[in-house]
Amino acid sequence: MAMAMALWLLFSPFLFLSVSANTQTKVTDNPADELVAVLNANRTAHKSSSLADNQGLACIALQYIKAFQGDCKAIGESKKPSDSLFAELFAPSCGVDTSTLSPITGRLLGCQSKYVQPSEAFSMLMENEKSLEILYNKNHTEVGAATTGTDGGGPYFWCVLFSSGKHNSSFVPEGGVAKISRPGCFSGANDQCNGADDLSRPRHMWLYAVTAFIAAGYAFGL
Repeated sequence: MAMAMALWLLFSPFLFLSVSANTQTKVTDNPADELVAVLNANRTAHKSSSLADNQGLACIALQYIKAFQGDCKAIGESKKPSDSLFAELFAPSCGVDTSTLSPITGRLLGCQSKYVQPSEAFSMLMENEKSLEILYNKNHTEVGAATTGTDGGGPYFWCVLFSSGKHNSSFVPEGGVAKISRPGCFSGANDQCNGADDLSRPRHMWLYAVTAFIAAGYAFGL
């Protein structure tokens, strides 16, 4: 029985685990932090390394979401923002020094009509084999996650960006702190961003069923 349980923990692709002491994410009252914690727990359960949570990269993930202007269909049609926007718009909006930008090694992006808990959002982001390949890519060293609503409600976007940058020297915010912008939450800033409350929806929306979800995964360099 013990051996069977160990094998299940190792090979289940949608495993949700509590954060261990070795996880590099400091979990706060912030859904983006919680998403990174679930992601890292899943990676370590599959013998992949835990990733450093980079607030500059996470802030850029929030700006990446906002570039879609609330259009869920744009994700389904694989219309992604131009890579040039990372240096021209996203980094400056976050106060990130453009000289510290590092290669983006993967992107996961999802959109749904109603707000759900981070663990459920993670499950939906892992919708296909491509998403799993991105999640377990050994080239990743850092991660940043973000989530936000649109126009005072849904749809709700979730974004995870991965990078091969060097910890503490990539996506570095000027002054050491990325610019906080609302609506929306991003990971790594050790701030409170109370889920749906800061996404312009009541917290009880966490319990509602999702009526639509679109997700896409990308893996290419910046």
